[in-house]
Amino acid sequence: MNYLLSEIARIVGGEHRGCDLRVKEVATDSRGVFSSDDMVFVAINGKHHDGHAFIPAMVARGVKAFIVERDVEVNGDGVGIVVVPSAIGALQKLAAHHRREFRGRVVAITGSNGKTIVKEWASRSMPDTVRSFASPKSYNSQLGVALSLLMLDGQEEVAFIEAGISEPGEMERLEAMIRPDIVVVTSIGDAHSANFASERAKIEEKLLLARRARTIIYSSEYRSLASCIEELYGDRELIDSSLEEDVEDELELSDALSVDALHVSALMRRLGYGVDDAVFSANVAMRLELKEGVDDSMIIDDTYNSDINSVAVALDALYVQSMGRRRVAVISDIRQSGIPSEELYQRVAAAVKKAAVDHLIGVGSTISSFAHLFPRGSSFYLSTDELIENFDRERWAKSVILVKGSRDSRFERLTRLLERRTHTTTLEVDLAAMKKNLNYFRQHLPQHHPIVAMVKAGSYGTGDVDVARMLQHEGVRYLAVAFADEGVTLRKKGITMPIVVLNADQDSFDMMIAHDLEPEIYSSHSLDAFRRAVHHANREAYPIHIKLDTGMHRLGFVDDEIDMLGRAIHLDSSLRVASIFSHLSSADIPSEDDFTRKQIEAFDYMSQQLTEWLDYKPLRHIANSAAIVRFKEAHFDMCRLGLGLYGFGFEHNDKLIPVATLSTRIVQKKTLAVGESIGYGRSERVEREMTTATIPVGYADGLDRHLGNGRWEVLVRGERAKIVGRVCMDSAMIDITDIEGVEVGDKVTIFGTERGNTLEDMARVLDTISYEIMTSISQRVKRIYTER
Repeated sequence: MNYLLSEIARIVGGEHRGCDLRVKEVATDSRGVFSSDDMVFVAINGKHHDGHAFIPAMVARGVKAFIVERDVEVNGDGVGIVVVPSAIGALQKLAAHHRREFRGRVVAITGSNGKTIVKEWASRSMPDTVRSFASPKSYNSQLGVALSLLMLDGQEEVAFIEAGISEPGEMERLEAMIRPDIVVVTSIGDAHSANFASERAKIEEKLLLARRARTIIYSSEYRSLASCIEELYGDRELIDSSLEEDVEDELELSDALSVDALHVSALMRRLGYGVDDAVFSANVAMRLELKEGVDDSMIIDDTYNSDINSVAVALDALYVQSMGRRRVAVISDIRQSGIPSEELYQRVAAAVKKAAVDHLIGVGSTISSFAHLFPRGSSFYLSTDELIENFDRERWAKSVILVKGSRDSRFERLTRLLERRTHTTTLEVDLAAMKKNLNYFRQHLPQHHPIVAMVKAGSYGTGDVDVARMLQHEGVRYLAVAFADEGVTLRKKGITMPIVVLNADQDSFDMMIAHDLEPEIYSSHSLDAFRRAVHHANREAYPIHIKLDTGMHRLGFVDDEIDMLGRAIHLDSSLRVASIFSHLSSADIPSEDDFTRKQIEAFDYMSQQLTEWLDYKPLRHIANSAAIVRFKEAHFDMCRLGLGLYGFGFEHNDKLIPVATLSTRIVQKKTLAVGESIGYGRSERVEREMTTATIPVGYADGLDRHLGNGRWEVLVRGERAKIVGRVCMDSAMIDITDIEGVEVGDKVTIFGTERGNTLEDMARVLDTISYEIMTSISQRVKRIYTER
C-alpha cells in the first residue's frame, strides 16, 4: 500500500486532520511495532483492548500517522490523524479499495479444514518467474484478511488469500474485500457448527465468498457441499478436484492431505501453470514453532516457508518474542518471489533493520551476493552445510533465534543442532488456540476485566515461560504460580508482569521479595513472617494477596479471624493488600450450585468486612474458569483462569480448543506370528498374525502404564491403533495390522483434538482428571509452541 492520509480519509469516509503523511504499512497491535517509518497505527477499540490507550506509546516510538475512532490529543510535531466511526470498518474499506486497484488474479481459499495448507502448497507451486502473494500464516479473519490485502504491492500476477469464518455475517464482509476470481472450497466439517442453524446454513455462508467469482474448485467427496455448489452456482465454471486421479496415484500422503493436494492440482491447472513443479510436502510448516534452544536460547522455527511477506511477519514475531534479549535471524535464499533479486534483498535488508536484528546470518549464494545491503557484522554462508561446519554454540547463547528458510535450504538440520531437547516425542502447544480460549472467557466478562492466569506446574504441563510470554503479550493482569521457584524462573526469563505465589512458605519469602513476587497470605503465621521479611528488606507497601476460606477448607482465613486480620494490616505501611480472594470447590458441578452460591455470598460478606479496615479498595476475586461462565455474580473485580485456558475441563463446550497434542513417531515395525507374546510379562499373546510398531514413549514420559493391553488407542495415518502389551518405561508397542501403508517415521498421536483421542477421553479411561495427565508429562518430552 502507498497512500496519503488525505486519500485514506476520502476512501473510508473519514476526516483528515493535521499533517498529510504518506503511509506504506499498517499496524494494529502496539506491542509488535518496532519501526515508525511510513507506518499508520490503527487504534481499534476491541472487546479486550482499546488501541487508543496506546497512542502515547506509539508517538514516543516515532509513529506519526493514526486512524482513530474518536477525538484524541496527540502530542508531537508532524502528526496526522484520520477520524472514522469504526477503525476496523475503515481498514476493511481501505483493503476493499486496494483490492479493486489490483490487476492480478485473486484466489480465495475457504473451508472447514485445510485452508492454510492448500494456500501454502499453491503459493510454493508457482513458477519462479511469476510474482505472486500469499496471505501470511492464518491471516484469515476480518482483520487478518484486510491486513493481507494491504500487503499487495500491485505487481503480483496472482494473490492467494485465505478466508475463515466462525459465525453468520462474517463471509459477506470478507467477500466485499477479497472479490475473488477463483474460489477453492477445501472441505466442510464440524468446526464452528454450533454457531449455525444447520450444515446447509454453514455451507451457504461459506459460499457467499463465491458470489462474484468466475470459477469454483471443490471436491465431490463432500456431497452436501458439492450439491449446494451445483444448485447455487451451476452457471459458473465448476471444477471437481476429485477427478485429478493421475496426481492422486503419485501421492504418498494421508487421505486428508491427498484431498488438499488434489485441490492444489486443480487450481494450478486452472491458473495455467500445471503441476510438474507442485509442492505436496507434509513437512510444510503451517505456523511458527517456538522451541527451547541450547544455552538458554529460544528458537522460532519457520523452515519450509520463505517469501518476502512471511519474512516480515516472522521478523515481527522475533521482535515480540525477544523481550529485550539478543535477536538473531537466519534467513536463506528466497525462491519463487518473482521479484528482481536486488529489489527483493533490499526489502529483506530493510525488514531486518526495522526489526532491530542484532545478528543476521544469510545462507545461500544469492543472499550472500547482496551482503553489502545488510547491516555491518552480518554473516553469510553459501550453504547450510557451511554454516553447520562453522557452528559455534557461543554465538547462539541467551538469544532468540529466527530460523527462516526455503524448502531446499534444509534448515531442519540447523534447528536440531540448536534444540535443547531432541526427544522424538513432543508436546505441541498451540498458543493461538490458547488465545482463542482466553478470549472466549473474556467474552463472559465486562470489557477490560482483569484476569489472573494460572501458570503453576509449568502451565499445567504445557511449559512455563513461552505460555507466560504469550499471556503477558495479551494483557493478562496477573500470573499465578504454586511455588516461589516457579516465579523466579519466569523472572529470569524476562517476565516482568505481577506474579502471585499461591503456596508461599516462610523459607522462600526473602527470595520472593528479591524477585518482586507477591505472596498469598492465608494465616496469621504467614502474615507475621512475611511482614518481618519485608521490614528486613526495607520495602514499603509490598503487595500481598489475602486468602479467605469460604468452604473449601484448604487454606485461608475464616470468618472469625477477619477483624483480627484487619487490625493487623490497616496501620502497617510495609504491606498493601493487592487482592482478597477465595476458592470455589464445585463451580463446575450443577448439583452443588446452592453450595457455590453460599460460598460467593460468604466471600462477598467477608471481603467487604476486611475492606472496611483499609483506606483503599483491593481487587476481589473468587471466580475460576467454570464460575466465569456459570456465575456472573462471582465476577467481582477480577477472575482467575486455570484449566479452561488450556481447553480442558469443559468436555461439552465446543467453543474451547484443547491446546496440547502429544505425539511421537514409529521407530520400528515387526511382524509377529500366532502364539508369540508382546512386552514384559508376556501379558499379551498374538492370536492372529500381527504387525506391531514400536513408539519411543513410555511411563517415564507420562504415558500411564494402565493404558497398555488394549486400553488406549493412538492415531496413525488417521486410523486407531491400540497399545498392545505393557507400557514400558521408555517405549510402547501398537497394533498396526489393519492400517495400510504405515512406515517407520510416521507420526503417532497419543492424544490430540480428535474425538475418542482427546485428553478427556484418556482421563475417563484412567478414572482421573485431565490435570493429572497433563502435569505428569515428563520434562524430557520436547515442547513445541506454535503460533498461527
